[in-house]
Amino acid sequence: MDTINTDLFISLPEITLLCMAMLILIVDLFLNKQNRLIIYGLAQVTLFVGAYLVWGTHNATVEYAYSGLFVDDPLSDVLKLATLIGASVMLVYTRHYMMLRNMFSGEYYSLLLFAVVGIMVMISGKNMLTIYMGLELLSLCTYALVALDRDNAHATEAAMKYFVLGALASGMLLYGMSMIYGVTGNLDLGRISNGLNQMQMQRPDFVKDPVLVLGLVFIVAGLAFKLGAIPFHMWVPDVYQGSPTAITIMIGSIPKFAGFAMAIRLLVQGLDTMFADWQQMLLIMAVLSIAIGNITAIAQTNLKRMLAYSTISHIGFLLLGLMSASLNGFTSSMFYVCAYVLMSLTGFGMILLLSRKGHEAEQLSDLAGLNKRSPWTAFLMLITMFSMAGVPPTIGFYAKFAVLQAALQAGFVWVVVFAVVMAAIGAFYYLRVIKIMYFDQPEDEAPIDAPLDMRLVLSANVMALLLIGLMPQGLMALCAKAIFFTLKGG
Repeated sequence: MDTINTDLFISLPEITLLCMAMLILIVDLFLNKQNRLIIYGLAQVTLFVGAYLVWGTHNATVEYAYSGLFVDDPLSDVLKLATLIGASVMLVYTRHYMMLRNMFSGEYYSLLLFAVVGIMVMISGKNMLTIYMGLELLSLCTYALVALDRDNAHATEAAMKYFVLGALASGMLLYGMSMIYGVTGNLDLGRISNGLNQMQMQRPDFVKDPVLVLGLVFIVAGLAFKLGAIPFHMWVPDVYQGSPTAITIMIGSIPKFAGFAMAIRLLVQGLDTMFADWQQMLLIMAVLSIAIGNITAIAQTNLKRMLAYSTISHIGFLLLGLMSASLNGFTSSMFYVCAYVLMSLTGFGMILLLSRKGHEAEQLSDLAGLNKRSPWTAFLMLITMFSMAGVPPTIGFYAKFAVLQAALQAGFVWVVVFAVVMAAIGAFYYLRVIKIMYFDQPEDEAPIDAPLDMRLVLSANVMALLLIGLMPQGLMALCAKAIFFTLKGG
């Protein structure tokens, strides 16, 4: 009985979100369009309660639930808290947009909460099956969300592309896991690590086993797809552009926490013995992602598509830290993913702010003369673009500096030089947005119609890019503590 109580206590945030997601679906049946703000309130309360429960179960130790399938450690606590806060901010940004397009429904909020549960399960997965279950829950909810606007042919096309490619990537990941299981006889990541270490001591060339290496290749391929790294990036631009912006902001932000946690669990905690192999794969993907993402983004005129290729380049920088295979590198990557999600929320939040009924403000021309229409909105977009470009003193600069420093300490000098050059090239398309806002004549004189809470939260979000950039020590120390206690304790 004590074990059951402990299991339930550790997984209480996930259980709460699951129950509330189902409750919202039931409540929505009895509401008309005028009363549907109730489900928005329920969803926000659910996220706040979930965050409180995560905070309440937080400690510096590593605890296991469900016979080792689920883990509660500092890494999971920090990433879950960030996920729930990010989801709450996202709901504020998307409420007005969804209401204007008749998409404000219980299905949207329930699917979003189910997706958040999937992210949290992935973050706490200590077993390959747990991680895969969380991944599938997140993926299936995301496919449905992309296709939520049934009258939008582009959204339906994006959902089909995402579904087909996502199913292929999930199959590759599952195939890789089955190969690792076939060699080690285990699905638990800790036991896999111990088993591989023992086998390597008995036979040093064991890590060159073809089945083991092929399994690792499939796992890295599945991981790269979920992150959107080259060469598994094909879905990113099309899905970002084709989805309603309220769904794009979801796809492009908080799932990256799950992708990062998945990389730490599978590669660092489970397959640490094979770090030389996955380090080389991550190196190639990082270099290609930074180069192709930045260069291709220059040619884009659609803002969402530009941000999609920008995401690919950011994932390249994220992989630089993971590739370093050191505590400093993992800490820098965790800081980078937090910075990226903050920047992504502001970037897509600006598109939502400028959009109105019947008009998606997703073309670069929609930003023309924004400073004349709304100086404060233009300033917020300027800070966002500066942060994405890595201009000091924003959080984007410190995040890039941290991962480059980690890669340099690991001995990848030429990679660091290449990344700096590509970042300088990539600054062009960010600065172009600023030029369009401040120096071009406005094509759209319509007033910006957005609720006060959205404006306030968006302003606070952008100010966070500046404040954390000026004082990054707190967040960096939190990431370092989470990584250290998780890897040393787990």
